[in-house]
Amino acid sequence: MPAAPRRPRLAAAAIEASAAPYLVPAQYATSAAIGSDGAESPILDDKESPTEKDKATRVKYGELVILGYNGFLPPGDRGRKRSKYVLYKRHDPNGVKRSKHYVVKTPHNSQAILDSQQHSISYTLSRNQAIIVEYMPDEETDMFQIGRSSESPIDFVVVDTVAGEKTGDSGKVVQSTISRFACRILAERANPSVARIYAAGFDSSRNIFLGEKATKWQEGRDIDGLTTNGILLMHPQGSFCGGDSEPGVWREVSVCGGIYSLRESRSAQKKGRAVSTLHVEEVTNVLQDGTLIDLCGATLLWRSAEGLEKSPTKDYLENLVDKLNAGRPVCPVGLNTLVIPRKSSYTGPDGSADKQQPYVYLNCGHVQGSHDWGHEKNSHSRTCPLCHKVGPVQKLCMGIEPAFYVDAGPPIFFAFNPCGHMATEKTVKYWASVMIPHGTNAFESFCPFCATPLEGFPGYIRLIFQDNVD
Repeated sequence: MPAAPRRPRLAAAAIEASAAPYLVPAQYATSAAIGSDGAESPILDDKESPTEKDKATRVKYGELVILGYNGFLPPGDRGRKRSKYVLYKRHDPNGVKRSKHYVVKTPHNSQAILDSQQHSISYTLSRNQAIIVEYMPDEETDMFQIGRSSESPIDFVVVDTVAGEKTGDSGKVVQSTISRFACRILAERANPSVARIYAAGFDSSRNIFLGEKATKWQEGRDIDGLTTNGILLMHPQGSFCGGDSEPGVWREVSVCGGIYSLRESRSAQKKGRAVSTLHVEEVTNVLQDGTLIDLCGATLLWRSAEGLEKSPTKDYLENLVDKLNAGRPVCPVGLNTLVIPRKSSYTGPDGSADKQQPYVYLNCGHVQGSHDWGHEKNSHSRTCPLCHKVGPVQKLCMGIEPAFYVDAGPPIFFAFNPCGHMATEKTVKYWASVMIPHGTNAFESFCPFCATPLEGFPGYIRLIFQDNVD
């Protein structure tokens, strides 16, 4: 029997129509490096954990979580390269705001560009003309920068996400499509629930350059532009944590924070229409709990501090796994007890499988152990011994990254097809409905725990265990 068909990818048009406290990733600093504010920012020691006093005194803006990782990067979370980043209020503000702009003939020789202490954006109009926009310190905001570069101005180093199971160096790509200085977030110190995102980040000289070929435009005395591959946003409709939200519409954010409809293709020269002219509900660059940020190669999920307080914790999810295992699910063929793993397990060097590792028949949802019953010769398909449906099987593994969950239960488990990551019903159904940008102008749904594209319809299956845990 042929494998289940891949879910169709949708084109962009179809989608459119329908310094401390520092920014630290969940653990705290013991040594320092230079951050986007030019001051010290943390390099983390995984052996050290925060005290309750530290937690109580820190003001948390929110978290950025990379889709496609089940709680950690394959080689391990280190320093600024992690699967999850926590934004905390800084001791001293490092935000900037627009101050003045002017026209120059030689932008690379202008005083603002040469001054390493001056933040500025250069918009090149022609070989002999550019507009320089200077930025001044803003005592009311904290700035955090995201990008592929490992240079000091970047707080979060993000690399391209590779779909599927990730081990060691298997997640590396030859050529990245993520900008070295992709975007920046400015959070309001007086109102920690307000964080705004802008395309492009300031480099080591505190400059942003939009070249002659970059998409840019002037409206009155203001000038704005887009980065080469763009920074796309999707705000959820409704409360993300509660299980009742639906995916919103993907838009593009500009260098100055304007919101526009998508371009015809990812790097097209012509910008989309301003949202204010589309006669739709106003959309802004203020991040909401559950906002997705696509960097063209990796997609980030923003979880607000308030939203995370309502979300399940990792301890809660591990407790669900423990309760499931306490029910002692069994394989109906081998009659052996199955144990749900909290992270991916692998076959041994001789190719043998763990007899306690559960597998799901993706066409019916029955959970069984490893056995040879119903295996079709020269095929990856198997016949389920309980219902006799023929189809592929996959290892089960718990989705343990709590930020991806939209509810806390009840513990009726579903699994994504074809990767086998388990989660609660509403969580699986929500992510199966989210179309993530892929390539130049396509979209597809994938598992948030491993980034594997979903197959078949609806892209998931309800799990049916034997004994008293169904």
